[in-house]
Amino acid sequence: MAKNTLVWTDTFVRTARRFLRRHPDLVGVFEDLLKQLEADPHVPRLRLHGLKGKHRDKHAVSLTYSYRITLILRLQENEIVLLDIGSHDEVYRE
Repeated sequence: MAKNTLVWTDTFVRTARRFLRRHPDLVGVFEDLLKQLEADPHVPRLRLHGLKGKHRDKHAVSLTYSYRITLILRLQENEIVLLDIGSHDEVYRE
């Protein structure tokens, strides 16, 4: 299986920086999750799932029980576009 490329949106860079400042204990978990996403986004530990409603073209993975990362999978191009990180309510807002 080809390695995926993670595409960091400007919004994700800002929210990830802010999130990791508030949760320095999750830096290692965050880095491991990104490595797993690059290798295989379908690994069960990530709990990848498609979203519904206004987010229907997006997916989410679980960083921890309380925190999620939303993303867009472009498997044809081997790209994963990182959109947002935060609590359930934070990443599903709009």
